Amino acid sequence: MDAFIRSVQERILAAHSSKSPVVIHGGNTKSFYGAKSTGEAIDVRGYAGVIDYQPRELVLTVRAGTPLAEIESLMDQEGQILPFEPPHFSAGATIGGTVATGLSGPRRAYAGAVRDFVLGTRIINGKGEDLRFGGRVIKNVAGYDVSRLMVGALGTLGVLLDLSFKVLPKPASEVTLRFEMDESSAIRRLNEWAGQPLPLSASWWLDGVAMVRLSGTNAGVAAAKQKLGGEQVSHTEAAEVWRSVRDHQHPFFQTAEQTSTPLWRLSVPATTSMLALGSKQLHEWGGALRWLAADVDADALRAKIAAVGGHATLMYKRGSMARAFHPLEGKLAELNRNLKVAFDPANVLNRGRLDNVLI
Repeated sequence: MDAFIRSVQERILAAHSSKSPVVIHGGNTKSFYGAKSTGEAIDVRGYAGVIDYQPRELVLTVRAGTPLAEIESLMDQEGQILPFEPPHFSAGATIGGTVATGLSGPRRAYAGAVRDFVLGTRIINGKGEDLRFGGRVIKNVAGYDVSRLMVGALGTLGVLLDLSFKVLPKPASEVTLRFEMDESSAIRRLNEWAGQPLPLSASWWLDGVAMVRLSGTNAGVAAAKQKLGGEQVSHTEAAEVWRSVRDHQHPFFQTAEQTSTPLWRLSVPATTSMLALGSKQLHEWGGALRWLAADVDADALRAKIAAVGGHATLMYKRGSMARAFHPLEGKLAELNRNLKVAFDPANVLNRGRLDNVLI
């Protein structure tokens, strides 16, 4: 593994010197996300494997090229999970890609996002420096938590090498309930339930049907199920439903892909009322995440979403000329530029991938 690291350092030093871009990738299962970048490829799948796993301490440290499926299989044997339920999208997803994109699955609104569980990182920055941040224990941060900057940076700040996570036990019981309700009722009721001491772990709504997942102790889940009512979904069907939403295999996403319709990811306050956008939407996270499959004017859509306190990401561009990410302005844009200059002054790492960060 030392040879791999030295090789990456040498290639980045050469790229820094010549100001030639490099493209960092793993399984390429999320290559659709963000703008396209070109350059010499650095494939991190050669840097894989579990470095340290302490189930009793709830801490896992792995190399960035390790397949996500391999990690989840190992943790399943210990009755543990990555709490943010990371999407795979397709076979070959790596843990490095999970951190680089910062994408979380159905459990995110109730358990936390990727960055909430990252304890430490080791990276090679755009100057070829081998840097370590954070650590392998839950209480390790004093001052700036630089590790979390790597989450969602799409490889523009450094090549991810080692990653440490806090993990959690798998829930003892899990039940999914189905309800028939319109969009307005779903927004209201899901937010009401979120404000109560209920063991919610996932929710979605589409076309008059809402599903809610309860996860926790046997007694807690049973009590919540009795309180909420609804129709219980079989474990087999429930597992497939949540996987299909997580990995965009649900018919809503598949139809968008088959028709080459741009897919928008709308992040809004959960209590936001119905958004009249001309096309149906799939809700997740109690209404805080809404998916829109529609060929719309990007600026107009972003203005509408910003007006309610949210932002819009063009998840699948499919030929669209619009920026993938909601443009940054003011101090936030300045901060992002300064971070990019500090980590990658020659702008060689995944150049242009995070299309709202310019230097």
